[in-house]
Amino acid sequence: MLTIDVPEEVLWALNQNPDQFADEARLLLAVKLYESGRLGSGLAAQLAGVPRSTFIFLLGRYGLSAVGVDPEEIEKDFANALRASHPQ
Repeated sequence: MLTIDVPEEVLWALNQNPDQFADEARLLLAVKLYESGRLGSGLAAQLAGVPRSTFIFLLGRYGLSAVGVDPEEIEKDFANALRASHPQ
């Protein structure tokens, strides 16, 4: 169990109640630990308190991929595949 004192001003600024803030903080921590490679998607999902499938979906909200490739890399690969399939 981890306890973090959050000033009321922070909750007010974010327009969140303590439970909403705690849920978002857990998700953000899980996303960051996943992004840094310290947790896999299963354990990160457990930390976030969501099913693994939901966590994988939520990664996209933060510009991350569950397959270890960033979205820009996928877009470049797709563009290269299109060019290769339609030579000029």
